[in-house]
Amino acid sequence: MFNAPPTATTYRQEQDALGEVEVPSEALYGIHTTRALANFPITNVPLAHFPDFVVALAMVKKAAALANRELGTLSEGISDAVIAACDDIIAGRYHDHFVVDMIQGGAGTSTNMNANEVIANVALLRLGHAKGEYNRLHPNDHVNRSQSTNDVYPTAMRLATLLSSAPLLKQQDRLVGAFADRASAFSDILKVGRTQLQDAVPITLGMEFASFAETVGEDSERLKQLSGLLTEVNLGGTAVGTGINTPPGYASLAVKYLSEISGFNLTESRDRIEASSDLGAFVTFSSALKRIAVKISKICNDLRLLSSGPRAGLGEIHLPPVQAGSSIMPGKVNPVIPEMVNQVAYQVIGNDLTVTLAAEAGQLQLNAMEPVLIFNVMQSMRMLSRAFEVLVDRCVIGIEADAARCEELLSNSLVPVTSLVPYIGYERAAKIAKQARETGRSIAEITVETGALTADDVARTLSPSNMLFGALGVDAKQY
Repeated sequence: MFNAPPTATTYRQEQDALGEVEVPSEALYGIHTTRALANFPITNVPLAHFPDFVVALAMVKKAAALANRELGTLSEGISDAVIAACDDIIAGRYHDHFVVDMIQGGAGTSTNMNANEVIANVALLRLGHAKGEYNRLHPNDHVNRSQSTNDVYPTAMRLATLLSSAPLLKQQDRLVGAFADRASAFSDILKVGRTQLQDAVPITLGMEFASFAETVGEDSERLKQLSGLLTEVNLGGTAVGTGINTPPGYASLAVKYLSEISGFNLTESRDRIEASSDLGAFVTFSSALKRIAVKISKICNDLRLLSSGPRAGLGEIHLPPVQAGSSIMPGKVNPVIPEMVNQVAYQVIGNDLTVTLAAEAGQLQLNAMEPVLIFNVMQSMRMLSRAFEVLVDRCVIGIEADAARCEELLSNSLVPVTSLVPYIGYERAAKIAKQARETGRSIAEITVETGALTADDVARTLSPSNMLFGALGVDAKQY
C-alpha cells in the first residue's frame, strides 16, 4: 500500500561551534536541543512528561534573571522578557517544547539548554523579534547569565522533587483516612489474628485496618521530614561550586528569589563545591520512597490474603469487583488493584537501586549521572501517587467485611486456648488444644469436660474483651 510522504516542514538555520543545524521553524527550542534529540532517543520520555521538572527549571531561570537584574548584570528590558517567558512556563505554557529525553549524557546540559532556548525564543517573540534572533537575546549570554548546568540542574532536581512530593503526600493522607474509616466500620468484628500464616490470637478486623492506617501515616510523616534535606541548593556555585562568572552577592540573592517564587524555604549550600557532586539527599529521599513501597506492598499482600476465596480461602473481607478476572473461568474476580500496587512497589524498589548507583558514580567536582537519578525519583513519586489514588478510589473505600465468615473461622479455631493459660497453665492448655485439633471439638467444650474450668468461668474467660486484651475475667488458679 502506498503511503503518502509526510507534509513538508519548514526549517530555520541555527549555528553553534560544531556547525549548522536545521531547526523546525515552529520549534521554540534551538540547535542544542535539536542535537540532543538526535543523540538521546532513549526512553521516549521527554522532560515535558514531568511538568514539575519543567516548572522547576523555569523557576530557577526566573530567580536568576531577577538576581541579575537587581545586580545590574542584565538589562531591564531583557530581564523583563525572560521573567515573563518563565512565568508563562510556570503557568503551564510551552511545555510541549521541552522535548529532550530524560536520560541523557552531559550531566543535564541538554536539559538546561532546552530550557534556555525555549525561554529565549519566547522572550524574543514577546519583544517582537523572530525565533532564533539570538543577537538580540541569547540563550547562554542572557537566559543562562551567572549560571551553569552544574548548579541549575541540581537545584531544579531538588525543587522538582519538592513540588512532586505534594501529590504523593495528599494521596497518602487520603489512604490513611480510607483505612481509618474502614477500621471504624469494622471495630466490632472479632476475628482470628495470625502470625506466620498460622492462627494466633483474636483481634478485631477494625484493629487490623487501623494498623494499616498507622503505617501509611508514619510513612507520610517520614517523607515530610526528609523533604527538608532537599531545601539546600547549590544555586550560584556555577561550574564546580566556586561561583565563577557570577557578580558579588548573586548566590544569596538568587536563592532568596527562588524561595519566594517556589514557596519553599530554600537555603544556600554550606559548601557549594561539595554540593556540586553530592547527591546524598536523594539517596535518603529515595530510600524513604522505597520504605513507602515496601510497606504498602505488605498491606496489599494482606488485602489479597484476607479476601482470598471467595469460598475456599480466608474470605474475611470482600474487595470491590472492578473487572472480570478470567478469560476462561466464569465469575472469577481477581484483586487486581492490590496486585497493581504490588508491582508499582517492585518498580520503586528497583528505582531506588538505580538512584543509589547513580549517586555513587559522582567523580571529583560533578556527578554526570544526575539525569537517570532524577528520572527514577520522579517516576517513583508519580507511580506511588497514582497507585495510592487508585487504591483508595477503586479498592479501600469499597471494602466490605464478612462478619459471619470471621466469626465462623474464629469459633472453629484453636486461638481461644491462649486466653486459658493464666488460669490453667501452658501445659494443660496445650493438651486441650491438641485434643481439640484431633477431635474437631471446641476449646470451650473440652475445657469444661476436663474440669479445667467451669462453664461459667469458660464463658467469662473466652469473652471478647478477655480474649482481646487478656483482662483477668476469673480468679487465676494455681497450677
